Amino acid sequence: MQNFQGVGVSPGRIVGLVRQMPKPVSEPPSGERLAADVSPEDAVALLKAAAQTVHDELKRRADTATGDGKAVLEATALMAKDTMLLKSATKLINAGTSAERAIWEAGASVSEMLHNLGGYMAERATDVLDVRARIVAELRGVPAPGIPSSDTPFILVAEDLAPADTATLDPSKVLALVTSGGGPQSHTAIIARSLGLPAVVAAHGVDDIADGSEVYVDGAAGFVAVEPSAEHRASATAWAETSATLASFDGNGTTADGHLVPLLANVGGAKDAVAAAGLGAQGVGLFRTEFCFLERDTEPSVDEQAAAYKAVFDAFPGKKVVLRTLDAGADKPLPFLTDATEPNPALGVRGYRTDFTTPGVLERQLQAIARAASESEADVWVMAPMISTAAEAGRFASLCAAAGLKTPGVMVEVPSAALTAATVLREVGFASLGTNDLTQYAMAADRQLGPLAELNTPWQPAVLRLVQLTVEGSAQEGNNKPIGVCGEAAADPALAVVLTGLGVSTLSMTARSLAAVGTVLKTATLEQAQELARLALSAPSATEAREWVRAKLPVLEELGL
Repeated sequence: MQNFQGVGVSPGRIVGLVRQMPKPVSEPPSGERLAADVSPEDAVALLKAAAQTVHDELKRRADTATGDGKAVLEATALMAKDTMLLKSATKLINAGTSAERAIWEAGASVSEMLHNLGGYMAERATDVLDVRARIVAELRGVPAPGIPSSDTPFILVAEDLAPADTATLDPSKVLALVTSGGGPQSHTAIIARSLGLPAVVAAHGVDDIADGSEVYVDGAAGFVAVEPSAEHRASATAWAETSATLASFDGNGTTADGHLVPLLANVGGAKDAVAAAGLGAQGVGLFRTEFCFLERDTEPSVDEQAAAYKAVFDAFPGKKVVLRTLDAGADKPLPFLTDATEPNPALGVRGYRTDFTTPGVLERQLQAIARAASESEADVWVMAPMISTAAEAGRFASLCAAAGLKTPGVMVEVPSAALTAATVLREVGFASLGTNDLTQYAMAADRQLGPLAELNTPWQPAVLRLVQLTVEGSAQEGNNKPIGVCGEAAADPALAVVLTGLGVSTLSMTARSLAAVGTVLKTATLEQAQELARLALSAPSATEAREWVRAKLPVLEELGL
């Protein structure tokens, strides 16, 4: 039996068969020529046959997909038979270039041309690059990149998942996710939690598990076993029975002794908001507004933004919706707002700082938010990301006031904001701790890197101390401003109890985590939560902080959390 230990990022105990994610297709060598025994006519015929096969496979998958995944597959299938792409490749083949290199170069040219056209055509640029990789894979006789196709459910094992991969991830087919790379705040971890899939990241060596192997995955413990034992199978069966307990949230976040801790949802748009409301969320603690701006070459108009924001607000009439202004930069570059040549974008012009270099975008966004808020019944709060000083907080508050927005706040992601929370909170009405970036910056550890996963966890006592300092800063001089947590830390039921004990007012998470967090929170009194917070703060490491707290919450083991 082979065992692997990684970082558990989404709970669940599953037994299933492994499908390995195909490795990315490597670029054919520059200058690669046709083999001596292959004529240009034969190479063109092989290319067209490969393109047809790719088209047919994508179309078959599109016919059984739904929603965004269906749209992505249909658009990519069309691109596989694009006349311009195939003509460009044929021209290169006739000049002696190999079929693989020809389609690679043709794909690059067509993609660049579409990108330069902007608008809808620019959105198709990535489809071309996906198609060329699939055609090259077909020509080589190797598996196509992306989520493997399967008629039966499976456990997906990969180095990591790119955002584009998840567009075709079918949660009815994928039982669990296991990656050798990534960390607890990586894209894979966030997607797994949002889909409710058990997941383990940073599990070194899982790339070598043979396709078709039967494995056991414990997404809470971060454990993977090949050839599951009878005990493993019993655990998976028990999870399937008890997970029904965690299927719904009653809309009432509270400790065992009645201390209220509203449980809110993190959303990215109207569809997310409607789903979160249906799952009992008591409001929105983080409305990410990037979806309006991403994959565009120009800033969306005030009218476009207002309509998109209002659709989210309308899902929560009479309830709090906390909107984060545009968090561009770092892993979310925008051609009209950020500088792609920055040597270290995570520490560069991102979030609120983009207003330093491109003034006006933030003010127009606030104008759109105010318009949408005036036309809805939601209680709209607005916060700026990447605030570092009290002066920045004060300026943001003045911009909100000028737009007619009454409740300005800040994201506490930069350690300086936590350390000076008392002065920062004199300027605004609330703060929300973005534990993903706060952890990354406090520990100087890129949250996407698997080798740093042990550092990049909000269980780090140093990070918990920054949370405590933020709460204490709010209490100074009678401020008592609300302090929420909207990072992924809030989705961990054990950590949610600790955060409550530290004095956090609200917890915001992916909507699928609401029931688990609500269930565990109801088993501890506020006094017990405070004791667990002190215990975690006293631990010498993140591992011991987590283990010590979990040992005091037996309900976690009972529920497989």
